[in-house]
Amino acid sequence: MRRNPARLMNAPITIPGVDERGRLYPIEKLAAHRGGGVLHLAISIFVFSQGRLLIQRRAQGKYHSSGLWANTCCTHPDWGEDMHTAAHRRLREELNFDVPNLEQRAVIDYHARVSADLWERERVHVFQYATDELLDTPMPVTDEVSATRWITVSDLRREMLQMPEKFAPWFRIYVSRWNELSLITGAEPD
Repeated sequence: MRRNPARLMNAPITIPGVDERGRLYPIEKLAAHRGGGVLHLAISIFVFSQGRLLIQRRAQGKYHSSGLWANTCCTHPDWGEDMHTAAHRRLREELNFDVPNLEQRAVIDYHARVSADLWERERVHVFQYATDELLDTPMPVTDEVSATRWITVSDLRREMLQMPEKFAPWFRIYVSRWNELSLITGAEPD
């Protein structure tokens, strides 16, 4: 597995920014999230087992959106890193978990405030893994994830309507734009 040395030393991480012509350029990760956010590449992963979605609660120590529920996994590719490689890397880093193959389902843009001074302005590559088999609940890395659970999309939608403050801003956007994500048939919110 390719590792970015910056991740190992807590040094600044460089991710792909996206200019007005759609060209990629290197930008420091936190710089991409300040001042209203700079458009950059991101990855969101949705893992389904027997029609239920694996969601995670972000660890309390995360620099934004701590303690909020989110989709299975999100990340930014490192500068020069392939999107599929980054997706599998982050599943292992956050959840001690991986799946045999991820299918890219959509690319969407969104913009959301995630803390008092940080914004996400992302071009998100949405990946899915769906199986009829029963998958075990992963044992997450506690610095990254405080809890995981499996939930039907209908129950997720109900919970999100009742308590939106418990869910990460991007996850609320994804559920509101569910049809654009082109995820598994039969899992559309009510």
